[in-house]
Amino acid sequence: MSTARAERGPGTGAPGTGQGGAGTGSVRTWPAWYRTLFMSDVWERFGFFGMQAILVLFAVAPRSEGGLGLAKADAAALFGAWIGLAFMLCLPGGWVADRLLGPRRTLLMGAVVTTVGHFALAAPWLWSTPLGLVLLAVGLGLYKPNHQAMLNLMFGKDSGRREAGISLMYVGIQVSALLSPLIAGFLGERVDWRLGFAASGTAMLLGTVQLFLSRHQFKDVGARPGRPLGAEESRRAYRRIGVTAAVVLLVVTGGVASGGLGPAGAIGLVGTVSILAPVLAYTVLYRSKELTVSDRRRLRSFLWIFLGSTLFWSMIAQDGSSLTLFAKESTDRHILGFDVPVSWLQSATPLFILVLAPVFAWALLKHGGGRGGVPVKFATGLGLTGVSFLIMALAATLASGDQKVSPVWLLVVYLMHACGELIVAAVGIAAVADVLPRKFIAHMLGLLWLFAALGGGAGSGMVRLIDVIPEPLYYLMLAVMALAAGGALALRRDAVVRGLAGDAEQPGAVEDGRPADAGSGPDETTLKEDSPA
Repeated sequence: MSTARAERGPGTGAPGTGQGGAGTGSVRTWPAWYRTLFMSDVWERFGFFGMQAILVLFAVAPRSEGGLGLAKADAAALFGAWIGLAFMLCLPGGWVADRLLGPRRTLLMGAVVTTVGHFALAAPWLWSTPLGLVLLAVGLGLYKPNHQAMLNLMFGKDSGRREAGISLMYVGIQVSALLSPLIAGFLGERVDWRLGFAASGTAMLLGTVQLFLSRHQFKDVGARPGRPLGAEESRRAYRRIGVTAAVVLLVVTGGVASGGLGPAGAIGLVGTVSILAPVLAYTVLYRSKELTVSDRRRLRSFLWIFLGSTLFWSMIAQDGSSLTLFAKESTDRHILGFDVPVSWLQSATPLFILVLAPVFAWALLKHGGGRGGVPVKFATGLGLTGVSFLIMALAATLASGDQKVSPVWLLVVYLMHACGELIVAAVGIAAVADVLPRKFIAHMLGLLWLFAALGGGAGSGMVRLIDVIPEPLYYLMLAVMALAAGGALALRRDAVVRGLAGDAEQPGAVEDGRPADAGSGPDETTLKEDSPA
């Protein structure tokens, strides 16, 4: 296999042809490597959504019932802060792949750490809960950007098929996301909270084993870091990572066990760091000497997408926090003599995604990928989210006092969130591969999720407003923010598209005193020709 072929990956053939080909109607028509990544994400999402379904409910449950006994605002903020921490750690996860291990080994390491985190939550000791949450965040930070990096590397330059493949992957993911709240939620709410977390851990263990046994399918793709450190730099990096991880785990676990680090303090700390981290990380990358003038131009324009991602995920994080509490306290869940568990309502979003994902995959493939539609698609996702919170504002108004509303209100909101997520997640992950040269893929994906962490951190702060302002006004505020951001991005779409244009689309462009298509040497030329951009 030539170097160029190995760098592009085997998944670069035309759809439906050869080793790299893939149809869009069935997972069986896609290559073996795609099916492996497909199934590993199925198991990982089962664990994630099972944990998400019961985390806030477990946090508000009294100690006498096996819960944490947190106040409503603290429990809702806990979920947003944890999501923020997990997303924030995606940037270090991308860096580890870029500089130390390569995406493939980092992906497997993330799966192992996530498995341990789930079982730590399932342990019966109070101190194991913060430890489990930290391990889950670290595992997700290692796993998520590198799962997406492997997809991008294997698909190569075909952005339309890449978007279609990512959307189709949501079909299998959402089967597990549909089932996990039903299984883990029922076990957690009706039997024992820790048993619900154990069910999530078992699913993740299966995914980890499957990923390890099938690693040969990726051949040489993702086996090496894109920008490896030297031997001495690597040794220093490993020492610093080990010391930092040990200190953080000891401080967090010890602080919680001793009572010195309460929930409010930990949540506030994560929120503050999640605001500072993306700003610093973006600035450092922008000033990198490895970037050319046109690279920086594209990175500046992509800031609109980063900020749109921030706002979008701060809204989606409400599903596991404020909307879960609304379902618990303000909806009539008594149906045909059976009280529907609160966690079961969280199966609605994956059910909608399961039904709609093939349609979105077909639409994205038919209408093509590329940069032109990125800002419009993001604006559409934000618009749908904004309208959903207008509906929530009305539902909260009707549920004032002791009144309860039908769960159908929440189901409509979850439907709109599902549509928005199908657009924003697939398009954002695919578009990030076109911004900088190929060797920055894992780093850029980490940065994308770091801005999503900012959304989680902001969401953990915003949700506290529920105790300060009327609930309908809170949802109305979210609606205005999403609609305003979506409108601004739509109005700026032409400028964003021009800024994201590649060198070949800007003839005569000059970077660093040379034509844009001139590389600094054979290696750089090869990287730019092979990159998705």
